[in-house]
Amino acid sequence: MPSPLATAVSFFRSGRATLFRVSRLLPLAVLLTACGPVRNPMAHWVPSPNYDQRRPVAIVIHFTDQGSVQESLDTLRTANSGGPVSAHYLIGSDGGIYQLVADDKRAWQAGPGRWGTITDLNSSSIGIELDNNGHSPFAPAQIDSLLRLLADLTTRLHIPPTQIIGHEDLAPGRKDDPGPLFPWQRLAEAGFGLWPRGPLADPPPGFDPWMALALVGYPLDDRPAAVRSFHHHFRGMDGDALDAQDLRVLYALSCQLTGTKELVPVPTR
Repeated sequence: MPSPLATAVSFFRSGRATLFRVSRLLPLAVLLTACGPVRNPMAHWVPSPNYDQRRPVAIVIHFTDQGSVQESLDTLRTANSGGPVSAHYLIGSDGGIYQLVADDKRAWQAGPGRWGTITDLNSSSIGIELDNNGHSPFAPAQIDSLLRLLADLTTRLHIPPTQIIGHEDLAPGRKDDPGPLFPWQRLAEAGFGLWPRGPLADPPPGFDPWMALALVGYPLDDRPAAVRSFHHHFRGMDGDALDAQDLRVLYALSCQLTGTKELVPVPTR
């Protein structure tokens, strides 16, 4: 018959082994719980196979307006003057690509604003920050990396290539990035973003440029601000009043978006 001391030692060892096994299994159970579906305790869980992952439907391009990639990485993981801020990607002037938030997660990058019928851009877009102060040309290596990233995101996440906009497009007057120096035409030549195609023609009588501007996606709460953002994007210039060339651009864009045929421009002598 084992002694009381031997029995106690055996019990202690058995208990410690059990505790060790539980401690090994507990993190796994927590992990599985975290990865599982979020269930409302008020309802009976009757799962359906008919669902899909939430997907972004647009890409928003920003400039950082900071001194370095490292400063921007620090800001995007903490806060700026307005509070916590983040983006999915940051591209340095040397072309280096950094990812800060997973593609299927909501980053705090767009803020208040809207684009067409999209009213919550944080929940429905991918945010890409470019290391640029807004007053200097964007580096060729940086744009090359951006084009590669756009090709990946639009293909892998099924984002329409035309749904690539600037931060100022969705928030005219509140934001001014990526600004008039951003090469939107080069993106369009690579197949990304909306851009007028072919020779531009004068619109027909009765053409409403404001309706066309809204059709493109711009909010019209502040019309001069919307025109400034439109000018930055499609004309590479400042100004808050529409001119004849703006009407030609808007006419071409509205025809592309609605699938209607444009007027053939009359050759000038």
